[in-house]
Amino acid sequence: MTKNSSKYFKLIALVQVVIFCACGSNKTAVNQSISGNWDAIARIENMVKEPIFNNKVYLINDFGAISDGVFKNTEIINNAIIKCSENGGGVIKFPPGKYFTGAIQLENNVNLYLEEGAEILFSTNPSDYPLKMTSFEGTEMMNYSPLISAHNKTNVAITGKGILNGQANNENWWSWCGKDEYGWKKGMPVQNVKKLMEVAEQGTPVTERIFGDGFYLRPNFVEFLNCKNVLLKGIKITNAPFWIIHPIKSENVIIDGVNIESHGPNNDGCDPEYSKNVIIRNCIFNTGDDCIAIKSGRDADGRRVGIASENILVQRCKMYDGHGGVTIGSEVSAGVKNVYVEDCEMDSAELDRAIRIKTNTRRGGTLENLFVRNINIGQVKESVLGIDMFYSIHGNQTGNYIPVVQNVLLENINVKNGGKYGILAKGLSNSPIKNIVFKNVIIDKVENNISTENVENLQFINSKMNGMSVKSPSN
Repeated sequence: MTKNSSKYFKLIALVQVVIFCACGSNKTAVNQSISGNWDAIARIENMVKEPIFNNKVYLINDFGAISDGVFKNTEIINNAIIKCSENGGGVIKFPPGKYFTGAIQLENNVNLYLEEGAEILFSTNPSDYPLKMTSFEGTEMMNYSPLISAHNKTNVAITGKGILNGQANNENWWSWCGKDEYGWKKGMPVQNVKKLMEVAEQGTPVTERIFGDGFYLRPNFVEFLNCKNVLLKGIKITNAPFWIIHPIKSENVIIDGVNIESHGPNNDGCDPEYSKNVIIRNCIFNTGDDCIAIKSGRDADGRRVGIASENILVQRCKMYDGHGGVTIGSEVSAGVKNVYVEDCEMDSAELDRAIRIKTNTRRGGTLENLFVRNINIGQVKESVLGIDMFYSIHGNQTGNYIPVVQNVLLENINVKNGGKYGILAKGLSNSPIKNIVFKNVIIDKVENNISTENVENLQFINSKMNGMSVKSPSN
């Protein structure tokens, strides 16, 4: 060996040591990055407080409202809201009774309060929901107004122990999805999602995306668009046409003690989209789709808006029927980060997955920092944790926008019946899923412990499946 070659091999050895040390230090950093950072929960709670309202109370009956379930109170309710807001705000109280109405528009500093026994029944006639800026499955457009909406408002609330009843069923709204199980039959109208996706991909301005009559895109139930300081508390919501609670481009949102029971198509319980500092706590979800689904826009429209959803806190909720207990996706083109889930219960033969992430190469998006702890799960059908970077709906879903999924922690989880998979995770070869940690996770009665493709740094710490300790695979 020559003197020069000796120097060369010494240099190579030194480089290898440096690389080894760097990799070791990176792995330590990775482990720290998915340790939960649970202190962030207190910071979110300190930032997000319930809005405070003027203590002046307006009885809706004093404005002429009739609670017979037949008389249409739309104009009366909206006029009362305007007057309350113009006078500095306060509480509009609905005593027991059934109040039939069309679209309700909330205004600044107004709390819509439903006493126990009060029920607002929403019209199923599309003409009672005039065109308004809204969105459908992560794409903005002009469509039927949500049943209740607040746009560009501050300090708005719906509270009490009453019921919001959308009256949707297989005879109205639901059949538009085009599925037999929801009342659709050959020759009946069906939603035109394809047209909406086309105009969004073409970059058509939102105000020129005119839908409504003839396109059959169902309205959201309760939507807060570009709002701050939002509260929904104590009410029950049932029979929704489409997504049920939809904060979009909103900040400082609290959903507390809401009971959602609605099994229609796309009946997600709560869909925070492009939203920040959202607390969902003490709620019950029994839905026809995901119980909670965190969003940030579909494809080109999501990239145009470019607002990530972040700082989402889910606490002490119960999830029953649904496609997923807590889901991120699939409309996540602007990204989602910093989601905390704790002290929840999930249990239903009709709950497909407990924790779910879904995206694809048309969506893209960076989805990171999902931390879950102290969850009791009775049973799920498919998986305790499902991550799918090939999610497909509405035709071809391949594109050039490579998603990133990383930093997922499940800690102190007990599962009685794990269904088909403890973990079902499918990443891309050019963008593997990174950093999944199961810590103190016990899963019983699961058919397959793990099914993964393109996953890096999967770790098991003090975890068991079917009574046997699970070891971390070598990467």
